[in-house]
Amino acid sequence: MQTINHIGFIVSAYAAAIVAIAGLTAWVMLDYRVLRRRLIALDAQGIVRRSAGKRADATEPAGEADKETTREEA
Repeated sequence: MQTINHIGFIVSAYAAAIVAIAGLTAWVMLDYRVLRRRLIALDAQGIVRRSAGKRADATEPAGEADKETTREEA
């Protein structure tokens, strides 16, 4: 019986949590896209990270090329 009295609070709390998680997820996904585009632009200009090795193509960020090399070796 007490659960029915608090159902509004429970539903609104779950709704707020879902909205917050969805907002954070969208923010991270958009930020990832922006940063990836920036890295690609920097790579196209010839600017590479010191930790990255020499690369032939500048179509993807340096870290992505390293991951593919590691996968192919395995």
